Amino acid sequence: MIRSYPSFVAGESCMKRIGVVTAGGDAPGMNAAIRSVVRSAIYNHLEVIGFERGYVGLINRQWRPLTMRSVSGIINLGGTILKTIRCKEMETPEGVEKAAETLKSLKIEGLVTIGGDGTFRGASELYKRSGIPMIGVPATIDNDVAGTDNTIGFDTAVNTALSAIDKIRDTATSHERIFVVEVMGRNRGFLALEVGLAGGAEIILIPEVKFDLQEISDRLKRGLEEGKTSQIIVAAEGVGPSQKIMDYIAKETKYQVRLTALGYVQRGGNPTAVSRILACEFGHHAVELLLNGEKERLVCIKNGKIGSTSLEDSCRKVKEMDLNRYRLAQILSL
Repeated sequence: MIRSYPSFVAGESCMKRIGVVTAGGDAPGMNAAIRSVVRSAIYNHLEVIGFERGYVGLINRQWRPLTMRSVSGIINLGGTILKTIRCKEMETPEGVEKAAETLKSLKIEGLVTIGGDGTFRGASELYKRSGIPMIGVPATIDNDVAGTDNTIGFDTAVNTALSAIDKIRDTATSHERIFVVEVMGRNRGFLALEVGLAGGAEIILIPEVKFDLQEISDRLKRGLEEGKTSQIIVAAEGVGPSQKIMDYIAKETKYQVRLTALGYVQRGGNPTAVSRILACEFGHHAVELLLNGEKERLVCIKNGKIGSTSLEDSCRKVKEMDLNRYRLAQILSL
């Protein structure tokens, strides 16, 4: 039986079929975003095609129809049911051309791309080549997408890392040790800063702020001499080899120093309520934008309100780091 749903989007649209793809690194909440896109689209009488394995699926024509039932029971799951692979071919004109041909041959009239800055650079190029509307939905644990205050998966990754640090501090206190905890963030330190602030880290190392290992060692040594029973250093992976940082501090302080690299555990797991709700709102708004005739937009949240900004502008800009939070973390760690 075919169900009929009243449209809740202002204005009329002749759009019939859209696509959705998850690309780049996975982030908790991507499945919730897929679900939101699919159900919002079907509510508005649209067919939805899901492309598998990121932009590789676009280039190699790997796709399947998505229905109300195919996205049942996934809101609580980490990862992405559509899978994702980083696609170097999409960085070439030939790859973009192949992806455009796939969209046109399948009569896709709009594409929702769920991912991070690399995903959106590919979408922006694809729009220029195909003319097919592209709507970006920011989902990355790095929270480094310009134009939005928050991204799907960031809150989950913070809480995952925070849970680990709370446990590490128990051991650090029992053995009076210094721990270096490496979190993800090859180029930006948003995750490290948030985790470090929430976890009460004594030192936070991020790519955006230069640091001196001798000064850090001296500060840690003073803390231990003044009675601190544990000290935690949260380091973004982009600041340099954590092993060398640990070795230097151990040599200078003469204390036992241990290293824990949290790695890919931060990208997995069930999304938090914050990540799920953001995914629901972002996915729904992406469909609204397509139905309202938008061509190249990034769904965003600014000052607590869901909206959109230029996809191309987001790709060109670098998101600013709030260094006031960094200074606050320094003050509170004394």
